[in-house]
Amino acid sequence: MTQTAPTPDRALNTRLIKGLTFMMFMMFAMTTDSVGVIIPEVIREFDLGMTAGGAFHYASMSGIALAGLMLGFLADRLGRKPAIILGLALFAGAAFLFAVGRSFEFFLVLLFVSGAAIGVFKTAALALIGDISTSTKSHTATMNTVEGFFGVGAIIGPAIVAALLAGGASWKWLYVIAGVLSVGLILTALMVRYPTAVKTAAPPTDLKSTVRMMRDPYALAFSLGTMLYVGVETAIYVWMPTLLLGYDGPAVWVAVYALSIFFVLRAAGRFLGAWMMSRFRWTTVLVVASLAILICFAGSIAGGRSAAVWLLPLSGLFMSVIYPTLNSKGISCFAKAEHGAVAGVILFFTCVSAVLAPLAMGAVSDIFGAPIYGFVLATVLAAILFGALAVNAVLDPAKARLARFDDSQYGV
Repeated sequence: MTQTAPTPDRALNTRLIKGLTFMMFMMFAMTTDSVGVIIPEVIREFDLGMTAGGAFHYASMSGIALAGLMLGFLADRLGRKPAIILGLALFAGAAFLFAVGRSFEFFLVLLFVSGAAIGVFKTAALALIGDISTSTKSHTATMNTVEGFFGVGAIIGPAIVAALLAGGASWKWLYVIAGVLSVGLILTALMVRYPTAVKTAAPPTDLKSTVRMMRDPYALAFSLGTMLYVGVETAIYVWMPTLLLGYDGPAVWVAVYALSIFFVLRAAGRFLGAWMMSRFRWTTVLVVASLAILICFAGSIAGGRSAAVWLLPLSGLFMSVIYPTLNSKGISCFAKAEHGAVAGVILFFTCVSAVLAPLAMGAVSDIFGAPIYGFVLATVLAAILFGALAVNAVLDPAKARLARFDDSQYGV
């Protein structure tokens, strides 16, 4: 199998598709990663407890997880373009309804629906990355760039909410803004020419084939890897503000902006990761990054808040490359015709961890009486992640399979 040089029109179209994908990830990150800023307002507005207020996070994550598992195959069965447009249209509809919502329960339903919509268009977008990649290595580099734009959205979203609240407007307008962006993305998607679908003799993927894929050792291994990583990351954006609450040491300004610093470093690191993954062995990069994360967390436990105020935000730089790389390699271990389904499986495990890990850390903190104990659990997860990635770097069990798909799917 050989590759022909891309024509100017094809190269331009590929850039447009990448731009559309980047903007989709940035747009939905504006909403999902603004929940930490919105929840205190929701608690005050509806007179809720913290557990009930946290449902704003769990509702959207549950929608994404279920859609990833049960609807991820739509990207393979319907095609990337129809699945993306369907997901964006559903997301836009739910987002606009926030403007007329008045009850907490109504907002939870909208968050679940918008999460399901994200699950549909995100799995299609992830599958599309495989269609426009020239090798499994370029797939990983592109995935890091895509997640870099997600990181940018995670910075922009909370800033928009803060500006809305400062101006006396409701947090609900963030979703209306996201809805407007979704309409623009739908119009763009309608105009862009997508790559021709990969023809295969295998039957089209469906829910049953997705469930069977969960038993595949490669899909399961990469999914469990992303679960471990997300468990570590949620400790930062869910519980770090609580850990640093009341800190009055010499780095008080760092404590105030700790979460913003983490998000900025995570976004910057993902753009850097796109460069690194095209030049260095991915297994080595991941084991070095996971060791640095473990050092940051262990140092925060040993040195207390005076160390945590510096080390925990810094961990964002090292976390940046792990999730997009594991996601990319997991997807690349399958034929392009199955990329939507496997992306959905990995997304399911990701969102399950995003719900269960912060719950477990909160429970441990409650039992022992201080948030630092939740970070002890997170440090244990970081140690397991490092151990798993170290074994992966030595054995490289996916090497042969990735090489096979480089040849059969990309012609490398």
